[in-house]
Amino acid sequence: MLTHPPAALLAYMDGLRAHDISRIGEAMADTVRFVTPVRTMNKSEILNFLGALYAAFPDWHYDNAPPAPCPDGSWAVRWRQGGTHTGVLAFPGFPPVEPTYRRVVIPEHDFHYRIDDARLVEIRPDPVPGGAPRGIFEQIGVTLPPL
Repeated sequence: MLTHPPAALLAYMDGLRAHDISRIGEAMADTVRFVTPVRTMNKSEILNFLGALYAAFPDWHYDNAPPAPCPDGSWAVRWRQGGTHTGVLAFPGFPPVEPTYRRVVIPEHDFHYRIDDARLVEIRPDPVPGGAPRGIFEQIGVTLPPL
């Protein structure tokens, strides 16, 4: 079992903190999947979601515990994240949500990452009430969150 986090995971994490969509995308395999109990997103959907998130929440921030190896070969990162909804949330395929100026705080929870051939191939957040990404929509008052 690896004891040091893979470079792709560290690059992805740095990209999130910097809101750098290009760096995030480079850390992902073309076949990456973001898996939630409600929906699975592919790479372009993930990157479009993050771009929309950062436009709607310019102050979106991340804090995390160090990545930890899991017995199944994946890596877990406990994230804390949030921001203020000051821009239009224009998530592709859904009606735009005008700024609500609400502060969103996502409950601390783990995201699990699988890495293959030096790229992320799966991202799976623990399903917790109010967790990301669904909790973002719930906290800004979207009646039927898309994720």
